[in-house]
Amino acid sequence: MTRRGDLPPAGPRPARDPAGAVLRAVLDHGPIARSTVARATHLSAASVSGAVTSLLDRGLVREAPEAAGPPGIGRPHVPLDIEPDRVAVVGVHIAVPHTTVALLDLRGRIISRRRDPHDARDPAAVLTALGARIAGLPRTRRRILGLGVATGGWVDTTTGTVVEHPELGWRDVPIGAALAEATGLPVRADTNSRALLRAEQLFGAAAGRARQSAVHLFVGNVVDVAFAAGGTIHCGPRSAAGVVAHLPVEGHAEVCSCGRTGCLQPAVSERTLVRRALAAGFIDRPGLDALLDVAAHGHPGALALFVERARLVGRAAALLLDLFDPEVLVVSEAGANRLPGCLAALRAETARWSSGSADGAAVVRASSFGRDVLAVAGGAVALDQVFAAPLGVT
Repeated sequence: MTRRGDLPPAGPRPARDPAGAVLRAVLDHGPIARSTVARATHLSAASVSGAVTSLLDRGLVREAPEAAGPPGIGRPHVPLDIEPDRVAVVGVHIAVPHTTVALLDLRGRIISRRRDPHDARDPAAVLTALGARIAGLPRTRRRILGLGVATGGWVDTTTGTVVEHPELGWRDVPIGAALAEATGLPVRADTNSRALLRAEQLFGAAAGRARQSAVHLFVGNVVDVAFAAGGTIHCGPRSAAGVVAHLPVEGHAEVCSCGRTGCLQPAVSERTLVRRALAAGFIDRPGLDALLDVAAHGHPGALALFVERARLVGRAAALLLDLFDPEVLVVSEAGANRLPGCLAALRAETARWSSGSADGAAVVRASSFGRDVLAVAGGAVALDQVFAAPLGVT
């Protein structure tokens, strides 16, 4: 059980929903006594007591007598912990070739998931199929608190609209409204990087640093960035922050969706990697998973493709490191997350190209979620709202 002396030095008083502050403290430190929650959140004992009662009633926290210390004089202190079994959120990730649907608990742990290729890429077909897949998730007694969606391109978080996703050919697609109508759940949508940065702030290996200042770089078939300061992720007045797809890359002739060559996104995209691997005979079927498997088994040509991509990503990371000087820069990229040597190559290239003095090995990290990044991304959008205002979503 977390005790008062185990807490880090008190920071500034939070200006957020009291129940959310209490729930976040239980997430961070549970099992934790109510008195220690008050110290961690700077809330009065009465405020903590009221919030805890509401959170208990809604099945978000539980009393954990098994974690209590030895009995002493006076009323026993029964610590609080996150409730693992009564509630969940649905997470959806819309990638260029497929969708991922997952069920997550309050700690961001995956309960179930499925991944399906697109039968067709037009928005109506994709969203109709998603509605059916969400309805087809394994039945559970958990109460579903909401649905989060993550995807690439330009996503208006306020309206839940994909303003533009060139790789899917989508424009002005109201994914939030469509999925809310199909499922009856409250829906929030965001970009890949903003979603995964929220996950890092909630459950990541460097969550404390990510809440101070952080940059997240997502590299898949699309490339995007999110950045945060003081725990707040910047979206911009039009939710358009984080576009880095067209950063110039020397020596690459891949044609971008913008019509130009030499842009970062086509140079490092999964489709480019797979196409090159097929042409070279490294794999005999399309798909990034096939290429990852071959590289993981030591195929030098396949591994070289990922190392080359890691170096290009490292150059982009160096620019972001110099621009934002964050406490932590997280990269979600398959090679860095899963193949030995790729993260080291990325960090070395970042150090080579960065003009800053920060230690790249300490600042630049692979995603905390490894193979699970796509399953976690959408769920984190919903969970971020749960922890910000838990009484408003239950």
